[in-house]
Amino acid sequence: MAGGGAHIVASNRRKNLAGPSGWAGLLANARVFAIAVFASLGGLLYGYNQGVFSGVLNMYSFDQRMASAVGESGTRGWLVSILELGAWFGVLCTGYLADKLSRKYTIVLAVAVFCIGVIVQTAAFQPSSIYGGRFVTGLGVGSLSMAVPLYNAELAPPEVRGSLVALQQLAITFGIMISFWIDYGTNYIGGTGQGQSEAAWRIALALQLVPAIILGVGILAMPFSPRWLVNNGRDDEALQVLSRARRLSPDSDLVQIEFLEIKAQYLFEKETSEIKYPDLQDGSFASNFKLGLRDYLSLLRSRPLFARVAIGSLTMFFQQWTGVNAILYYAPFIFKDLGLTGNSVSLLATGVVGIVMFLATIPAVIWVDQIGRKPVLVSGAFLMAACHLIVAVLSGLYQDSWPQHVAAGWAACAFVWLFAIGFGYSWGPCAWILVAEIWPLSVRGKGVSIAASSNWMNNFIVGQVTPTMLDNIHYGTFIFFGAFSFLGGLFIMFFVPETKGLTLEEMDEVFGSAGMAAGETARFVEIEKRIGLDAYNDPDPNRASGSPTNEKHDHIEKF
Repeated sequence: MAGGGAHIVASNRRKNLAGPSGWAGLLANARVFAIAVFASLGGLLYGYNQGVFSGVLNMYSFDQRMASAVGESGTRGWLVSILELGAWFGVLCTGYLADKLSRKYTIVLAVAVFCIGVIVQTAAFQPSSIYGGRFVTGLGVGSLSMAVPLYNAELAPPEVRGSLVALQQLAITFGIMISFWIDYGTNYIGGTGQGQSEAAWRIALALQLVPAIILGVGILAMPFSPRWLVNNGRDDEALQVLSRARRLSPDSDLVQIEFLEIKAQYLFEKETSEIKYPDLQDGSFASNFKLGLRDYLSLLRSRPLFARVAIGSLTMFFQQWTGVNAILYYAPFIFKDLGLTGNSVSLLATGVVGIVMFLATIPAVIWVDQIGRKPVLVSGAFLMAACHLIVAVLSGLYQDSWPQHVAAGWAACAFVWLFAIGFGYSWGPCAWILVAEIWPLSVRGKGVSIAASSNWMNNFIVGQVTPTMLDNIHYGTFIFFGAFSFLGGLFIMFFVPETKGLTLEEMDEVFGSAGMAAGETARFVEIEKRIGLDAYNDPDPNRASGSPTNEKHDHIEKF
C-alpha cells in the first residue's frame, strides 16, 4: 500500500538487512527452501500428470482398450483436455478455500481429490472412466497449481521469493521428465505390440499416488502461511512462523519489520471493509459470503486491481498459447509427423523434451531474483517464437518427404527441444511467479485463482484444438503458436512492470493504490504509527538488528 514515510524508511531498512538472492540466498534461507521444495511436490503431480498421458495415449494396449476415444482427433482432444476443464473449475473454487481453510489445508484437500481421480483412471475399463477420472484429477491438479505457489510466495522473503515460487515449475518439469521415461519403460511390459499388457499404462498412471500421499501427509507438519495467520487474527503464530522461517529472534528488526508491514496492510484493508460495508461485519456465513463476492467484484471495479487481473490473466493466456502443452500432450504424434518412425523412437524423443525442460528451469530458480522477471520472459518468448517458425519452415519444405530428408527431421526435433529450453527457463517459472506476487493480501487468494483459471481454460482450449490443427493445417500449427509467442514477448515488454525484490506489501506502489484518497493515505500512516512501524525510522543499516526499542515492544504486545 502506498503509505507514508514510516513505511518507506522501514522498507529501506528491511532491504538493507535482507540477505542475498540467488543460490546464496537459498542457502541462507535453508528452512524456507526446504519447506518450499516439499510443497512443490504439488508441482511434480501436475507435471507428471501432464506428461504421462501423452505416452499412455500412444500405447498399443491403451489404444485397444479405449479405441472409441483414441481413434479420432476430436475425441482424443477431449480425452486430454477434460483434465484442464476440471482444473479450471477447481482453481476457481480454490480462491475461496485458500482464504477460508488456509493454504496448507487446501493443499491437503486437493491431494485427496487428486488421488480419487487417479484411482478411477487406473481402474478404468471404459473411456467414460478415463473421462470422469481425468476431470476429478483435474480438480485436484488445478487447486494445487494455485495453492502451492501462493503458499511458497507468502512464506518466502522478498530476496528469494522468485526462486522459491519457481521451484513449483522446476517440480513440474521434473514430473514431466520422469513421466516421459516411465512411459518409455512401461511401454515394454508385455511387448510394444499385440502382446502388450494393460499394466503398461495402468502402472504409469498409478505411480502418481506415491508423491501425492507423501505431500498430503507431510504438508500437515509444515507451518501455516504467516500472511494467512495475520489475516485470521493469529498474530503470535505469524510472528513465530516468520522467526523460525528467517532463523532469527522474534525481536530482530528484520522479522519485526516484515511482520508489521503485513499487519499494517491487513489492518488497513480490514478497516476499509468496515467503512465500506458496516452492515457485513457480524462474522456470519452470509456476511462473509457477501464480503467474498464483493472482493471478487472489487477486482473488476477498481482500476488498479483490474489492471492486475488483466496482467495476471493475459500472462497465463500467452503462457498457454506458446504451444507448450501442445508439445507436451502430443509430442509422440508431433515427432512422428516430423519423420521419426516407430513408437519407441518417438517416445525416446519425447523423453528428451522432459530432460531439457527440467535442466533449463534450474537457472531460473537460481537467478530469477537477480535478473528480474521481464528480461527472462521477453527473451524466452522471442526464442520460442523463432523455434516455432523454423520448425514450420522445415515442415513446410519436407513434410511429404521426411524419409528422404532425415537430417532435416532431426533438425526440426532439435528446435522442438530448444523450444522446451526456452519455455523451461522463462514462461514456465516466471509466469507463475508473477501471478502469485502481484495481489493485495485481502484478495490474494481470489486474484491468483482468477489468473490461474485463465491458465487452465486456455490449456483446455489448446488441448482441444491441437489434434485438429495438426490434422488440418499441419505446419501452420507452428506458425500459429509462434505468432502468439512473439505477441507474448511484446505484452511483457510494454505492459508488465518489474516486480523483483519487492515485498508482497509493496506491490501497490508498483501497480497503483486501490483508490487511496488523501484521507486514506493519512489513515494508513496512522495505522503504521499505531502498530509501531514508525519506530524503525533509523536509516542506518549498521544498527544492530536484534535490539528493538521499548516502544516497539509496547506496540507488539498489543497483539
